Amino acid sequence: MIWHCSFHQCSCLGISIGVAFNVVVADWMVTMLLLVLFLGTSTKAFFKGVETWKKETIMKEEDARKQATNGVGSEVEYTPIPSGPGSDIAKDTRNEEVSMLENVYWKEFGLLVFVWVSFLGIQIAMNQTSKCSTIYWVLNMLQIPISVGVSGYEAASLYKGRRQISSVGDQGKTFTSQQLTIYCIFGVLAGIVGGLLGIGGGFVMGPLFLELGVPPQVSSATATFAMTFSSSMSVVEYYLLKRFPVPYALYFIAVAAISAIVGQHIVRKLIDVLGRASLIIFVLAFTILVSAVSLGGVGIVAMVKKIENHEYMGFDDLCTYDS
Repeated sequence: MIWHCSFHQCSCLGISIGVAFNVVVADWMVTMLLLVLFLGTSTKAFFKGVETWKKETIMKEEDARKQATNGVGSEVEYTPIPSGPGSDIAKDTRNEEVSMLENVYWKEFGLLVFVWVSFLGIQIAMNQTSKCSTIYWVLNMLQIPISVGVSGYEAASLYKGRRQISSVGDQGKTFTSQQLTIYCIFGVLAGIVGGLLGIGGGFVMGPLFLELGVPPQVSSATATFAMTFSSSMSVVEYYLLKRFPVPYALYFIAVAAISAIVGQHIVRKLIDVLGRASLIIFVLAFTILVSAVSLGGVGIVAMVKKIENHEYMGFDDLCTYDS
């Protein structure tokens, strides 16, 4: 499902900036940023999960009262709650099931592919030029009009009502210019963080979508789909910088693919049994917390070793970096 194309275009631009920062910024700074970001994000996601859990409890209590009033003994089928600000809990937003191909917005998908291919071509061309030369910076700056142009087109469609975001209820029908600008800024920031930390931006976009009022199922699916583009863009840029260990990548791809399939199946079953989509938010919060502890711990150990060996821990020069 493509529902916020402009956000993803801004994210792609941010990734290019973030990857450049990764080369320049010291490792200990990246570690500290990772700890602060992940701990803050996991805490925010946890409280969002608690809020959603309370809403689901209210819905289940109302269903129980309706069953007692109507004398119905069977349990009411679970329906996800609309989580957009100002949306009504009792609102039924179910639609008829359609095939996956019919659920794809091909025009928006084409725009995503266009931006991805354009950025890929620019990165390859930059790799063939001398670093920090005039051509290098001209090619680098070409990413801005591409991203801003596509994002502006999608933002204009949302602003004028030519497109709507059904996943956030009535809130998805109207947008102000201030809202759209903030969303694009968040997209750039998510991309910068994803490119800087090498995480694809999924840990940032998931909680951010929840704060924008997107239901947990849609938030998880959208963030995962967006990571297909953002992570692949990071992979290409790090590979061109000779900072991409292929054997490790293949190992993690296999583990992540198997884990994603198994995890999706288990979470879906749990939601059907317990009737609580907030489980997705709690799983997200726990995953981010574990990542903060593990990655932060590894980074701190490496930082201590550098201090003991009196190694240089300052900024690096992008133009003199040896790839």
